[in-house]
Amino acid sequence: MSKPKVWVSRPFFPDIVDRLREHFDVRAEAEDRPFSPAELTERLADADAAIVGLVDRIDADALAKAPKLRFVANLGVGYNNLDLDALTARGVGASNTPDVLNETVADYAWALMLAAARRVGEAERWLRDGQWKGSRFEGWLGADVHGKTIGILGMGRIGQAIARRAMGFRAKVIYHNRSRLDAAIEQECAATYVDKATLLAQADHLILVLPFTPANRHTIGEAELRAMKPTATLTNIARGGIVDDAALARALADGVIASAALDVFEGEPQVHPDLLKLGNIVLSPHIASASRDTRRDMASLAVDNVLAAFGHGPHAGRPPTILNPGVLADAS
Repeated sequence: MSKPKVWVSRPFFPDIVDRLREHFDVRAEAEDRPFSPAELTERLADADAAIVGLVDRIDADALAKAPKLRFVANLGVGYNNLDLDALTARGVGASNTPDVLNETVADYAWALMLAAARRVGEAERWLRDGQWKGSRFEGWLGADVHGKTIGILGMGRIGQAIARRAMGFRAKVIYHNRSRLDAAIEQECAATYVDKATLLAQADHLILVLPFTPANRHTIGEAELRAMKPTATLTNIARGGIVDDAALARALADGVIASAALDVFEGEPQVHPDLLKLGNIVLSPHIASASRDTRRDMASLAVDNVLAAFGHGPHAGRPPTILNPGVLADAS
């Protein structure tokens, strides 16, 4: 019998991809690029499984011409590129890669926030442009982070990891979440629950860590930005679309808030042109999880899910991070 076919939409760590080859006919892309809907349809047409990136939109249209598809493994925690309802209706399992990246993303959130607060990006560009002829005592004044109030919007595992790091800065942590954490977790994170209005008003440094849903689109818009301190910073490592990027650009240009740091954008890889014109913002290309160890762990978890979905490996029959486990029950 021929082996089932797996399409891997992004090149990654050959030794990890090779774990699939004993059980699957693997078609792995050699170039990291977005695919048009027609290209995506063509590649899924005879695939039994797929490992995809966040830019690969798997929806009802893509599934309509993929009759053999049984499982899709997403390389990321977020999965708004997957139409989970359509996948479930077709009996196609789906997975993501949670938890293995919590600490790495929390590290990067702090790196971005610190860079925005202390104007690292602006200062480096100024130096590289040959502007450093001397230093003024009142030049390049940024904002302290130690002893200040860190606000976290979205207090899942990554938010909690960010909060734990605040202890070393002797910073106060306040958070808002869809539901309040257990008291034991609040104590572990030294975090205080507040409503959203209080979070916006009191945070010196606001970090966004909530998932993207249609209801969360533009959670931070013009009104929310105006509710923040004019000295505040905003850091988004969550998902593009949670922040109204056009409103943020206006707020930064007008001094409504002091600075911002973004790793995610609406419509990425496109970036709102008004953001690119600003000095008081740090921009990075969706790389918060991009440490070698963590990206290898994410890739391994995606492969584990595919193997398990087809009855192989240590999790055989039980993909460890399946998003719609009901499809397994329906198939049994």
